[in-house]
Amino acid sequence: MLTIKRVATVVSNYQENASSEDLQSKEKDHGCGRDCLGNCCLPVSKLPLYAFHNAEDDNVEKEINGGCPRTSFLNNLLLGQWEDCMNRGLFRYDVTSCETKVISGKYGFIAQLNEGRHLKKRLTEFRIDKVLQPFDKNKFNFTKVGQEEVLFRFEPSKDKKSHYSPSSPVDSREGAPNVVTINVSPIEYGHVLLIPRVLDCLPQKIDCESLLLALHLAREASDHFFRVGYNSLGAFATINHLHFQAYYLSMSFPIEKAPTCRTMSSKEPYKTRVMVSEILNYPVRGLVFEGGSKLRDLSDAVANSCIFFQSNNIAFNLLISDCGKRVFLLPQCYAEKQAHGIVNQELLDTQVNPAVWEISGHMVLKRRKDYEEASEQYACRLLAEVSLSENRFKEVKKCICEAANLQFEEDCIKIQEESGFESTTLTQVTSHLHKDCLLLH
Repeated sequence: MLTIKRVATVVSNYQENASSEDLQSKEKDHGCGRDCLGNCCLPVSKLPLYAFHNAEDDNVEKEINGGCPRTSFLNNLLLGQWEDCMNRGLFRYDVTSCETKVISGKYGFIAQLNEGRHLKKRLTEFRIDKVLQPFDKNKFNFTKVGQEEVLFRFEPSKDKKSHYSPSSPVDSREGAPNVVTINVSPIEYGHVLLIPRVLDCLPQKIDCESLLLALHLAREASDHFFRVGYNSLGAFATINHLHFQAYYLSMSFPIEKAPTCRTMSSKEPYKTRVMVSEILNYPVRGLVFEGGSKLRDLSDAVANSCIFFQSNNIAFNLLISDCGKRVFLLPQCYAEKQAHGIVNQELLDTQVNPAVWEISGHMVLKRRKDYEEASEQYACRLLAEVSLSENRFKEVKKCICEAANLQFEEDCIKIQEESGFESTTLTQVTSHLHKDCLLLH
């Protein structure tokens, strides 16, 4: 069994002291006394409820004025509730005071100094050679989270319209609830967790329904600066309880600006196909999924690819971008290399775990020295260790083509020239971005 010493990121105020003995001793038939998200408390609780628009016949490309829909109620709700939690002192530090800068160079990597995320920690043995591991109720999981960390439940509406109720009973007969909570150790403004079917105690494992829910969150928020991310086990997920992360960053991620080359598509008529492109001229090899006649078409194609990764023990990260219209799928091998002792010690000393945000170009640094010396060369060295080799990635693409019922394009349709970000080809890549987005050169 391959293991590495890990620093477990604290995402809930109940994480550090949640020993199995203490938790078991507090469990009672009618609640544990602290309003948690477990079966002891949640079924008899009332929580805010956001019921999202869930029309299956809506086209994934449906938009207003060529971009995301206008600012949604959910967007304002999420930020308002998040700021209320900040005012109540539920976060471990003030993320808005963290220093941030753009690293000079062609990619425009973003560096953040986040010392608070590193100060409170506990060492754990983290197994990294198994992407799928069974849920363990004796370890920290989100049923132990206090309800004060919950922003709202996130459920499909029954009438194809969005609704909000500030206090709605949790009805266990309708299935386990989906909840959106704060991350008490935030990386950025509005950093939240989406926990599908929290009472079902699902391990960190994507399926079609959970990914569709995450796409609905990105779409309902309808803000280009709001991205949803996912880390598998072995790709720096720190808790084996199904969850997605999301936060706001008011600039483009470098990976969003990378040129792409179309390589695969689904087998539907051209206008309704899911298109899959390979990321070019970026330190990490990956794929971008977009299109489809319905949101479920896009979700199923990505989810089936993730299911292949999970079944074949391939660690991966996922970034949902452009209000749910583009999904970046990023297989990685950094932890595998780390366990085998083949990662440069200088990179290990920075204690940066390259998860979805770092791979996308947002480098969260824990030491001032690393922040002050941050360079594009360092970021590229780190991400080069993350990426699969060219031959391994080529094999992965073939397997995804079969797993997601795709077909290879006869001709590689280049969305941007392979030469980089120069000349008029830049417009073709940035056309994915909202006209008000800040573009980093």
